[in-house]
Amino acid sequence: TVVPLSRKVEYPPYAEMVRLSDFDYPLPAERIAQAPLPERDAARMLRLGRHSGAIEDHQFRELPDLLSPGDLLVANESRVFPARLLGEREGGGAVEALLLAEVAPLEWQALVRPGAKVRPGSRLRFDPGLEAEVVAEGERGERRLRFAGVSDLPAWIERHGHVPLPPYIRRPDEALDRERYQTVYAHPSGSAAAPTAGLHFTPRVLARLQERGIAWTTVCLHVGLGTFQPVTSELIEEHPMHTERYSVTAGAAAELNRARAAGGKIVAVGTTAARVLETVAPGPGGEFVETQGATSIYLYPGREFRAVDALLTNFHAPRTTLLIMIAAFAGLDHVRHAYQHALDHGYRFLSYGDCMLIL
Repeated sequence: TVVPLSRKVEYPPYAEMVRLSDFDYPLPAERIAQAPLPERDAARMLRLGRHSGAIEDHQFRELPDLLSPGDLLVANESRVFPARLLGEREGGGAVEALLLAEVAPLEWQALVRPGAKVRPGSRLRFDPGLEAEVVAEGERGERRLRFAGVSDLPAWIERHGHVPLPPYIRRPDEALDRERYQTVYAHPSGSAAAPTAGLHFTPRVLARLQERGIAWTTVCLHVGLGTFQPVTSELIEEHPMHTERYSVTAGAAAELNRARAAGGKIVAVGTTAARVLETVAPGPGGEFVETQGATSIYLYPGREFRAVDALLTNFHAPRTTLLIMIAAFAGLDHVRHAYQHALDHGYRFLSYGDCMLIL
């Protein structure tokens, strides 16, 4: 049963576990943005008081005026690569592979559809000239593909792969998506989905932040299977999070330490940046340091946030770890109220939609 967001729900202490059904809400299909706005920074932005629950309506272009000099924005700079390959199975039948991570030379972890017809030993063809054999099947339904037939696989993927638009965008990818399903500051390639909170930034907004004395730095988390894995356990604490690779440079660590020492807020641009920051957050009296590794951190109600003071994020789908993280940060009742306000006031949802600043 879907609970209307306007209904207040009383929750037991978090020690008694929160249920997945608490993160359900009715999302009409027409509210899911199918294309980006003509201008990135024209998106609407709902401001939610993290502690008060107060709601204000803004435009994203107003972000620099809502933050304070000395605050630090931390964004995920990972670049989306054209990870979606369209082809056919040996013997006939269309097939689609979403590349997630390179696990060995010429071998990739991928989500493949139709999964029921693509088992180990299956052979796939992708024009022009690329072939793949399914060599293994993972616990979560992913496949391991071994490629052959081309001399430079990365170049082939960049040229012939498709933009990995989420399945709720019900149209083929277009040339425009190569630019717009990508942040303006994206650099190291490796993500199979965009860190969408960053899609709203433009050079003029970045310049305005600098004028206001608001600092900027980036971390990197390559978005993989964790973004696509559904939550199936009714007890959300039992959901197994997938592992994703991240890195924090010495320069980013220095900016984080500088902001923290000066009393500025650390503002995560998106849930992926928040995952990195909470993974590397130092203990009491400690400092951020240059580091890299893999994280399977899972932030749900009752988990403490040690690094992030404010969060910029898009509106997320029901029953997802992304929505669960937002509720962990701002409180489930506050988030339910904010989402109901967004639905009532015409906000656009999901990847190409509007955003929310939790401050």
